Amino acid sequence: MYVRFKATESVQIPIEDEEIPIQHYLRQPQRLVKAIANPQLMQQLSEERYELKMRPINFMEMYHFQPIVILKVWAGAKGIVYLKSEDCEIKGVDYIDRRFSLQLKGILYPENDRGTTSLQGQADLEVKVELPPALRLTPKPWLEMAGNRLLKSVLVRIKQKLVSQLLKDYRQWATKEAKQEREVSDTNLSTDFGLT
Repeated sequence: MYVRFKATESVQIPIEDEEIPIQHYLRQPQRLVKAIANPQLMQQLSEERYELKMRPINFMEMYHFQPIVILKVWAGAKGIVYLKSEDCEIKGVDYIDRRFSLQLKGILYPENDRGTTSLQGQADLEVKVELPPALRLTPKPWLEMAGNRLLKSVLVRIKQKLVSQLLKDYRQWATKEAKQEREVSDTNLSTDFGLT
């Protein structure tokens, strides 16, 4: 018997304008991944692909496993960042690994309303798994409730990291980029006027 779990999480983050707009930051989606992922649990596979090891999960006190997700993250026009799962492996329970599918889709984009910028986004997570024999007698509504709650907690943790780490990384990046632009501009002015 297969069971399906689903969760959705939305985000709206007010952004304090820096010298360099958030749209420029979002054109580098690898920064977003590095801001929300634990560096010890993340490996960049290519420009847009990442292997993310999630924290180990304990499902109904019976099954302990660690999902490993291959995630594609890319930037579209106007600073829109997309993410989509491409593959998933379950470490710890071979039975579940062979009978498990995970689909993650997300979007994050800047929204400007009356001079105020915010980041808007949504992530949708769906897991489909064939129940191990030990869980087949458990009422399906209980399983679905536990599974949906588990997926929601995963998305909430990602959202919390996004809110705290992304803003921090954006501010640091914007300050550094603005400083470099000023230095290049000052050097060009000095050269133009023969001051160097």
